[in-house]
Amino acid sequence: MDRTEPRLEHTVADGAATVVISNAAKRNAMTPAMWSALPGLLERLAADPAVRVLVLTGAGDTFCAGADISSLRDAQGGPQALAVAAEEALAAFPKPTLAAVRGYCVGGGSQLAAACDLRFAEEGASFGVTPAKLGIVYAASSTRRLVALIGPAAAKHLLFSGELIDTARALRTGLVDEVLPAGELDKRVDSYVRTLAERSQLTQAAAKEFATGREDRDVYWAEQARRSGDTAEGVAAFLERRAPRFTWTTGL
Repeated sequence: MDRTEPRLEHTVADGAATVVISNAAKRNAMTPAMWSALPGLLERLAADPAVRVLVLTGAGDTFCAGADISSLRDAQGGPQALAVAAEEALAAFPKPTLAAVRGYCVGGGSQLAAACDLRFAEEGASFGVTPAKLGIVYAASSTRRLVALIGPAAAKHLLFSGELIDTARALRTGLVDEVLPAGELDKRVDSYVRTLAERSQLTQAAAKEFATGREDRDVYWAEQARRSGDTAEGVAAFLERRAPRFTWTTGL
């Protein structure tokens, strides 16, 4: 394989799948082929019982500088449709997702980061939502997700201006959840992912659904909890001062 070819790489280890955006020539910009490949990759990782958490990051010192601009000449909106489909697939991933951000997280990069459950960033990262610089109408679903994440005023600031903001402002608005000093991001992500992998997938899956506003699955999740035995195991482990051995997994 040509290691300079734009691509999505992935590894699975210790309960975590790590998906790496790699396009060194264009600051990890997403090509149409990369957008197209992401939903299928996510579907395979979601079905893998070895995967309990998903981490999305960029190769080298940049998360993702957005969509490959040369692809946006398509007046029919094909690339944007691919980006939205990839974003929705990431948002629908049934297990916890975390964007590990360093460097530029702009345009389509911010779109992907916003679709993750959580975002950790290294100091010095820059964030921007830039369709106003290109005369592009940002997708309604992407706009709603951004507003739900950071509120209407902060979303309008990013969308109206296309300006980049630093990690301090991103943290203040809720666009990121943690900011780490230079050199500390990978260590913190690894530690946090290990914590998530040890926790109850049942709790996480139900919480992820409820957090999106779904209101028709209370009975379903109560039944899942009853059948799984995870609650009894968690209480027993706490009383016995040992690590719990949760058995429920997504898809049961």
